[in-house]
This record gives sequence, C-alpha cells and structure tokens, in this order.
Amino acid sequence: MSGIGRFGRRAWHDLGGDPGALEAVAPMEPPASLPSRLDVVGLASDSVAAAALAVHEAMVARGLVEAIPTVRLSGDRLCTSIRSERSFRLGGEAPNAWAPLSGFFRTGDGWVRTHGNYPHHAARLRALLGVPEDGPQEAVAAAFRAMAAQDLEDRAAETGAIAVRVRTPDEWARHPHAAALAPTPLVDLRPLPGDGGRVWGAARRPLDGVRVLDLTRVIAGPVASRDLAFAGADVLRIDSPRLPEIPWQHLDTGQGKRSALLDLAAPGDRASFDELLAAADVVVTGYRPGGLDRLGLSPDALAERRPGIVVGRVSAWGDAGPWGDRRGFDSIVQAASGIAVVESEDGVRPGALPAQALDHSAGHLLAAGIVRALVTRHAAGDGATVSVALARVAQELLAAGATASRRSDSRPAETVQIGRCGGTALVTAAPVLTYAGAPAEYPEIGGAWGAEPPVW
Repeated sequence: MSGIGRFGRRAWHDLGGDPGALEAVAPMEPPASLPSRLDVVGLASDSVAAAALAVHEAMVARGLVEAIPTVRLSGDRLCTSIRSERSFRLGGEAPNAWAPLSGFFRTGDGWVRTHGNYPHHAARLRALLGVPEDGPQEAVAAAFRAMAAQDLEDRAAETGAIAVRVRTPDEWARHPHAAALAPTPLVDLRPLPGDGGRVWGAARRPLDGVRVLDLTRVIAGPVASRDLAFAGADVLRIDSPRLPEIPWQHLDTGQGKRSALLDLAAPGDRASFDELLAAADVVVTGYRPGGLDRLGLSPDALAERRPGIVVGRVSAWGDAGPWGDRRGFDSIVQAASGIAVVESEDGVRPGALPAQALDHSAGHLLAAGIVRALVTRHAAGDGATVSVALARVAQELLAAGATASRRSDSRPAETVQIGRCGGTALVTAAPVLTYAGAPAEYPEIGGAWGAEPPVW
C-alpha cells in the first residue's frame, strides 16, 4: 500500500511526475498525529514525500541509484520538523515565536489576525491603529475594538500593514481571490528558455554541484532551500542589510546554508550579485509576485540573463486574483481562508493549526518542483519557473474536509539535533527529508545571519 495521499498525488501530477513512482512511498513509521480537525499530517507528509521522490529521481539521473528505492518517513521527525520552533534552543533559551502585535484581535464586528514580528510591520500596524510605539497593549486592543474588521483589512492593505479579517471557509470560497486560485495547480511548473542542456558532474550526493541563490525568508522559502542544501546543493542566502532577520528564525531553517548580505540597489553589491547569478543554477524567491521585478529579478529577466535557470517562487497569495500583490504569512492565510474558524476550540475565538503547516508543506513542495525541473533541465536544457502559494495550499487542505475533533492522543517523540553556532549551544529539529544514503543529521547545523562573503 502506498503511503502517499491526495496532496502528494495532486502535486506529483502537477509536476508531470511518473504516477508509478508514488508506489515507492511506504506508510509512515512510526505514524504521526497532531491535534487538528484538518489533515495536517497528510499534507505535511505528502509534501516531504514528494520532495524525497524528486531527489531520488535526480539520483537515478546521476547514476547514484538504479531505481527509486522505498521512501520511508518518520512520524516523529515530521512532527518535530513542522513544529521546529517548539524544540529550538539557542544558548538554552527558547524563542519568543510571536510578538505582541501578532495574533487574533477582536474588532467591533468580528476578529482580525495580524502579523507584527518584524519591527517595520509592527510600526505600520501601530500607525494604522493610531497607537504610539510606547502605547500599552490595552490601548492596542481598544483601537482594534473601535474598528470594523473589513475596514481594518482594507486599510492595512493600503498602508503595508499585515492584518486580515477572519473568515469562514464559505466566506473565503466566495471571495474573488479564492475563486481565481481554485483552478490553478497546487505546484505550478512552467518552462523558461533553455541553453541546450547541462551535463551532470560526478557526485556523491543528489544535488552536488548545483548552486542556489536563496532570496527567501520566514519558513516556506528557507525550508525549500534547506531541502536543496541537505541533498547536496551549494545554497547561498542573500539578504539586504537594511532588513535584518530575526536571529533564531534564521537558524531554525538555516542548516547547511551560507548567508551573505548584499544591497541590490547599491551598484557595487549589485555587481557582486550579478557575478553570483552568472554561475547559479537555481534562484529561489519568497517575496510577493512582482516584488523583485524592479530589481530585474522576474523569472523572464532571470532567464534572459541566465538561460536554463530554474526559478522557485513561494508567496502567500500567488499570481492569480486581486490579492496577488498583498503581503502575508502562514498565520494570515489560515485566518483569511477559514482555517482559523475550523480550528476554533470553543466556536468563538479563532484557532490555528498545530503547526505552521502551510509554510512547511509549501516549502517541501517547492523543493520537489525545483528538483524535478533540474532533472528535466539536465536532460533537455529547459529552464523553469516553479511556484507555490500558501493560499492555494490552504484551499487544498480545506477541500480534503474536516473532522469533528481536534484531540490527539499521540505523543510523538521529539527528534532534535544538537550542535553549536559559533560558541553558542544550538538545538534544532533533525532532518525530515530522506533519500538513499542521506545522513541522519544535517552536516552543518547553522551559521549566523550575514556572516559569509557573497562568493561561490
């Protein structure tokens, strides 16, 4: 019996994969269970399985294995990985995953969900609410109660703040953006101009010799590039020095990657980036569609400069529909799409999935698409754009249906990796991706944000 379900089958179909390969996925052992009314475990495990199948395809193409072997996933590793912030420790300290302005707030006529973990997002929310930076949390709550949820959502979109009205699944299904997303693939793979093919070099690991420029942040994109790094790719994350990353958040998904800082609006730094691009095989972006176009980093512009490039893109809302240019995160998509209502424990206050499952699943699905595109490129020379939207993943999860209870009696074992970042003790989730010959732990557990030079 195959251990892959509806989510993995849909993604594999979207990616043009051989349906027979799905039979290589074994039932998860030990099984996983998380408290949810939605099939979070099925979504997450299928996403990892799809990435593992794609990596094995690369191994077949490179002569590292003769055929795709049985893919075996661990429920303990899966549950630890998709809830990695619960296990993370830096110097023995647990992270504060949510800032005071991130969460559910009651409005005059309902609820909104906000995201203010980054200082610039928190500042925009306070400006929208008319609450000064030193204003107490009570003043914040009062300001929310004085507004209507829809008005707050509209004004947030106009000002760059991040807040959405909490909707029911039916309300979301009637929304123009949901309607635009409904017919789109779960993982959207489209060809880009090629260069006649690339020759696989000698390799010990599936993606040895593949160079990846990682322009992502906040879970989904970094999970995708972490999968690529774990499979052997040389992943170099590039961030702007003007947008500092939250240190623990970078380390939580930074295993096996290097991190450098470049301001792409500065001529000297842009020249350095262009040198990196000239030798890159993959560019992964995690910004709103069109958000990097002004920097000449649209998929078409990248393909023109680097024929055969594979461009991976993850966003909150995707390209289709009226919300394509809006900001968003996993928690925001859960609230807007109706998931928060489904997961409510008392029928009054909105709830949440037991993990940032949209992010993690989108990341593994994106990695699956990128690796499949690399296999195709080395056979035929075509580049590709691979796109995943958190809102599209949310709709697929909702379409699978809900159960009556959130209870779970399963207590998965925590599966972590212990190491050091510089001189500081570091504990992170162990790898969940698996392939033939894969190590049980990340070869490199993580380095500080922006600490490496921008060179291959």
